[in-house]
Amino acid sequence: VADRVAQDLSRPFNLSGHEVVTTASIGIAPSVSGYTDPNSILRDADMAMYRAKSLGKSRYEIFDKAMHVRAVDLLQLETDLRRAIEREEFLLHYQPIVELATGAIRGFEALVRWQHPERGMVSPGEFIPLAEDTLLIIPIGEWVLRQACRQIGRWQEQAGASAPLWMSVNLSIKQFTQPNLPEQVNRILQETNLDPRNLKLEITESLMMENIETAIDMLTRLRALGIELSIDDFGTGYSSLSYLHRFPLSTLKIDRSFVSNMDESNGNTQIVRTVVTLARSLGMQVVAEGVETEEQLLLLGTLGCEYGQGYLFSPPVGVEAAGEMLNKNYSHAVKSSSPKKIALRIPDPGRHHSNFTRD
Repeated sequence: VADRVAQDLSRPFNLSGHEVVTTASIGIAPSVSGYTDPNSILRDADMAMYRAKSLGKSRYEIFDKAMHVRAVDLLQLETDLRRAIEREEFLLHYQPIVELATGAIRGFEALVRWQHPERGMVSPGEFIPLAEDTLLIIPIGEWVLRQACRQIGRWQEQAGASAPLWMSVNLSIKQFTQPNLPEQVNRILQETNLDPRNLKLEITESLMMENIETAIDMLTRLRALGIELSIDDFGTGYSSLSYLHRFPLSTLKIDRSFVSNMDESNGNTQIVRTVVTLARSLGMQVVAEGVETEEQLLLLGTLGCEYGQGYLFSPPVGVEAAGEMLNKNYSHAVKSSSPKKIALRIPDPGRHHSNFTRD
């Protein structure tokens, strides 16, 4: 029955002279489950419908008790997430961005973590989607930006003007679509007394392509503050190269999926070479994400990639470990230009990845 309903709803129809195609996410609650009132069965069907939407939409899901348990758990997690902001349970981890030719740390990417008082460290993949759905990502994102600006300001002061650093901070779609985002960023820059050139905001390729003209307007307003802008996960979306030059970007980050499967003979290497050439022609810096092996490091160097980020250098670490790494970076300057002698690796505390908190 659900298949037939979905099929009927997917048929195109005419609306004011335009052909419209719809899809349906369907939730089913079997009436044989011992319900005593209609509201209960509608509640569970609604729960199953939202489950179908979360799994990719255009499908149906049948309610079971596990869904109810998960719904209760998510409700508790949402309550805890709201309190976490007040209780200051969030913390930032930092992953270094390294100049491949010298091994010098040139910047960090700030990644939010949640230290729950009972659950321990909650996976970003678990709480970030919930924060997006509930709009809690707005205050969380503002907290992340403020903390990251304060920290890079401290590190820049320690490093001195001769060693400029930058801090990369990811913007979620909910943040990026806030009309007052530039004013918020400018206010935080003023509060933290940070040179705008020390801040780099990262926006995913797919986010920018949702509404090109709106994205250009927002990026132009942000760029006017003097900050740097980066397109993240490049190559995973559907951007047209003809549009790329219209965005006021300073950095292009090559997605880890191309770097991890790169060798001298396959197509990914050619893609990376093309992206590097394109970025250079547009006056942009290039950062390769997900660098994990010496072979990838050497190949990226031969392709002309300037910067790298990944577990070969370091996983995301706490503020103290990142500070120690930075101190060693400047107190023991790299004497060899060979990228093989980069020595930034520290013990891996656990390799987990996520968007907005990507490693």
